[in-house]
Amino acid sequence: MKDFEKKIARLEQVAEKMRDPDLPLEKSFGLFEEGVSLARELKGELDALQGKVEVLLNSLEETGMEQSTSPRIADFETSEDEQQTASGKEDE
Repeated sequence: MKDFEKKIARLEQVAEKMRDPDLPLEKSFGLFEEGVSLARELKGELDALQGKVEVLLNSLEETGMEQSTSPRIADFETSEDEQQTASGKEDE
């Protein structure tokens, strides 16, 4: 992951250098090539990580673990009048 972070930092540096209006064309083009290369590498790493996440999520669904780790939901305590209103028994 540190490698990924280093590449992001370098890409930011490249982008900042390219904003210099006095940068010669050849230097600007070299930085552009480096930036495109870094962007492709980063996209590849992100795609690989996304694939791993999808595999893990699918394995959770297959084993049924997703349901057992979901948060438990409990009703709020309500007064008797509110319970009757909520259940539609207010006319009884």
